[in-house]
Amino acid sequence: MNRIRLTFGAFLLGVSSLALPVAATPASAAAIDNTDPSRFIETLSGEAFRVLHTGSKAAARTQFRQLLGQYFAVDEIGDRLIARERSQITPAQYQAYKAALPGFIISTYADRLYDYANARVKVVRAIPRGDGAAVASQVIQPGQQPINATWTVQKIGGGYKVTNLTVAGINLVLTQTADFDSYVQKNGFDKLVTFMKSRN
Repeated sequence: MNRIRLTFGAFLLGVSSLALPVAATPASAAAIDNTDPSRFIETLSGEAFRVLHTGSKAAARTQFRQLLGQYFAVDEIGDRLIARERSQITPAQYQAYKAALPGFIISTYADRLYDYANARVKVVRAIPRGDGAAVASQVIQPGQQPINATWTVQKIGGGYKVTNLTVAGINLVLTQTADFDSYVQKNGFDKLVTFMKSRN
């Protein structure tokens, strides 16, 4: 699972806001403008880094969950990661996977986000793509080279949601799909879910 950890680590480096979905607080909802792709990424990343300065890791995790639940296409991303296995698993296996994935990510990587508490995301440009856009940005950390991150966002309902992210050349969905496929082929789908649960 080393490649899985590498890819999710890269994802969190760019996003700093992955976790379990719960209802957003009014403060978070007011801070994020998801009516325009560039403003969406600017305000989403700004809020995520602001959360890192709250002083409480428990509070930060709760707010990360709020951000993911409202501003990431969690179900769509999860389905793409197991597209190859989807027709072969039972409804119960599918539900177990959906329940385990977000918790696995936040439990494994949330604490690493504090290494980037002084970083910021600079939006470079937004390239329209159908009903969404590819938003090119840089993760800027004092004293270090900027890291390129491209957010794929799609208009869903009344606003935009994140559907993919490429950080330093690593495409989350493509790489993670290959990692999950490899793990399932070697160990089976239930073992994958069990491993993910063990990280919670």
